[in-house]
Amino acid sequence: MEKYPLLFSDKYKYTRHLLWWFSWWIFSGVLYSFGCGSAFVPYTQRLSCALAESLLFLPAHIFMAYTLMYFVVPRFILKGKYPMAAIMVIIVVVSTGIISAMIANYLVMPFRKMFFPQMYTSVTSSLYATFFLSFLAGLRGGITIGGMAAAIKLMKYWYVKEQRNLQLQKENVETQLQLLKAQVHPHFLFNTLNNVYAHTQDSSPVASGLVLGLSDMLRYILYECNQPLVPLSKEIKMIRNYVKLETVRYGNKPDINIDVEGEVDEYQIAPLLLLPLVENSFKHGASEMLENPWINMHIYFEKNIMHLKIMNGKAPSKGIAKVGGIGLQNLTKRLQFLYEGKHSFSIIEDVDVFVVNLDIELQQQKVKMPAVALKYA
Repeated sequence: MEKYPLLFSDKYKYTRHLLWWFSWWIFSGVLYSFGCGSAFVPYTQRLSCALAESLLFLPAHIFMAYTLMYFVVPRFILKGKYPMAAIMVIIVVVSTGIISAMIANYLVMPFRKMFFPQMYTSVTSSLYATFFLSFLAGLRGGITIGGMAAAIKLMKYWYVKEQRNLQLQKENVETQLQLLKAQVHPHFLFNTLNNVYAHTQDSSPVASGLVLGLSDMLRYILYECNQPLVPLSKEIKMIRNYVKLETVRYGNKPDINIDVEGEVDEYQIAPLLLLPLVENSFKHGASEMLENPWINMHIYFEKNIMHLKIMNGKAPSKGIAKVGGIGLQNLTKRLQFLYEGKHSFSIIEDVDVFVVNLDIELQQQKVKMPAVALKYA
């Protein structure tokens, strides 16, 4: 997109549109000048008449083009609502024809009589015939420019989406390379964790439980998160394991409450999408509060929309600080790419509390997974 700023940058948006309509005005004026008036009339006079007519018809063309580009295409075609899109296109075409007919009868005809009075003084026709012919004549340019505008809008949409996809793939490759540099062989890692777990089962049940939770987290991240979607139940289980480890890390001081309502086994979600929000609640909550740190996480469903709300306390003396590290920036990009038009994300920061609200339209699993225990101790 940076390669073609005039075509895609918002900085040149108005310049781009003005050039487009100026070019269309000149093009249609020159095109219709060959059929405007008698061949015995000087071409300069016919060209002036055609340019004037083209200028008068521009409002109808602008109405059709922008209605298709900014209403029909984004709200219906890009969302796959094709029957409704067809109905809306018909409505827009008929409306454009009516506007064009009114312009032709009340504005264009006076201009024609002014330029060629000898050709129109004796012409008589019924009101309905005049309106119908003007309706059809006005649609010629309207359908042409409307179709071009809709096609350009669609091509621009797919180009931008493809560029975002390529950028995300590039960032994904860079992330994988960084992980490979610091990667420990999974078999060695899990074998070591299993040995530690076996040695601590009797001597330290708490430590063995932490090792087991850590092992589950690593197994989930290494072996299951390479899929585009994972069961929501496993994502929540991983978050609970993470919260348990963090709670012990902070000396069991944080008051953690995780409340999940609904059948989480029915839904799928992009992996590791919720973890940055939980990490952020510890970073700006438990790690900064010396007394009574707390975190509340509530998940509930409305049909296939998951509502997530995370609240955590913060030290009042810190005041309001800027929140938005790399983790949250990456999360925002992933939400825009994976759930474009299907999510709502906001962070509210007060003097002594952070509130995160996330709504996502999730996919249901084709095959229902066995229930996973989500009880948190």
